[in-house]
Amino acid sequence: MVQEVKVPPAGESIQEVQIGQWLKREGEWVERDEPVVELETDKASMDVPAPVAGVLEKILKRGGEAADIGEVIGLINDAADKQQAAAADAAPGPLPEPLIIMPAAQRLLAEHGLQGRDVAATGPGGRLLREDVVRHLERATPTAPGPAPPPTERGTPAAADSPAGTRDAGELTARPTGPRQEETVPMTLIRRRIAERLVQAQHQAALLTTFNEIDMSAVMNLRTKYRDAFQERYEVKLGFMSFFTKACIEALKAFPALNAEIRGQDIVYRNYYDIGIAIGSGKGLVVPVLRNAERMSFADIERQIADLAQRAQANKIRPEELDGGTFTITNGGVYGSLLSTPIINPPQSGVLGLHAIVQRPIADHGEVVIRPMMYVALTYDHRIVDGREAVTFLRRIKEIIEDPARLLMEV
Repeated sequence: MVQEVKVPPAGESIQEVQIGQWLKREGEWVERDEPVVELETDKASMDVPAPVAGVLEKILKRGGEAADIGEVIGLINDAADKQQAAAADAAPGPLPEPLIIMPAAQRLLAEHGLQGRDVAATGPGGRLLREDVVRHLERATPTAPGPAPPPTERGTPAAADSPAGTRDAGELTARPTGPRQEETVPMTLIRRRIAERLVQAQHQAALLTTFNEIDMSAVMNLRTKYRDAFQERYEVKLGFMSFFTKACIEALKAFPALNAEIRGQDIVYRNYYDIGIAIGSGKGLVVPVLRNAERMSFADIERQIADLAQRAQANKIRPEELDGGTFTITNGGVYGSLLSTPIINPPQSGVLGLHAIVQRPIADHGEVVIRPMMYVALTYDHRIVDGREAVTFLRRIKEIIEDPARLLMEV
């Protein structure tokens, strides 16, 4: 009997999904509840398990195609024989679908002597992306380095020498080996959703950004002092995000407008703090939410962020984990950003942007000293938050981070 593989409900208000990567090919055996296909919504990715054990008889929707909730995207024959399916899969048969390799991925494959079929493709329509190759290389066991090229009379590799003893600058520039190409790929639903919300924020809110800088010495010293004990007890590293999450909660209590939102002609204030943490995933930026973060300890915050980051990289964030949120923290510093103006996540009224920690000279009691400094940025909706509140909110963050004992003393 043929059983249907349908698109399951993916969360409130989600009516359409995009087919990601099929994890099984037509003719392959699948076990009951084994993931057979990845789906992408405008919020997250999800796996669809097989409803029965059997042979994947037909794929009705290919990677990159859109499908509605409840639509049939594949057929599984539960009356098929497992041994025959295994034999058919091992025997010569139809060739797999042609693999589309993006140019950047192709160059990286060539550099490392890999074939496209060696790497799992996660791009739209089964395309092989550069990120897929990088991920494959990171997981691979490093090999021993090959022999060095023979030295010349001057003791340097012969290939590195030019007649003048230096390499011509032109040799360092990659030259095109064929015709220049362009490739058009559809935007994923996640990327489309990100684009829509960013434009929505720009068009519907009165955005303004204020800046400050924070001396990170105190927090860095605390991390160094308690790092090993914290990790041994809680089995998670003590990072910066727990300090900033705690500091934000204290500042939001003092300035509730930044934890509120506008609904029509009303302002909705909240007595709870659901803090969104912006995380880069394999498919784009996602903002999972720490529910009731005011009730969490440092260890609770670090555990949840570590878990969310790991699942975001594997595209395993559930749609309900992205819903809501009263305030957002985004850390561009992990990518080396020195300064930026973050955009709020509608309908929220504020977002705190963190940046790289850089050793800089500052004046301290009349002396010039070197300190680990971080620029921070607060973007806020000026319709609901006044400039005085925003500046004082950011100064409150600075005071807490520079003197973390305030978190314990509640001053």
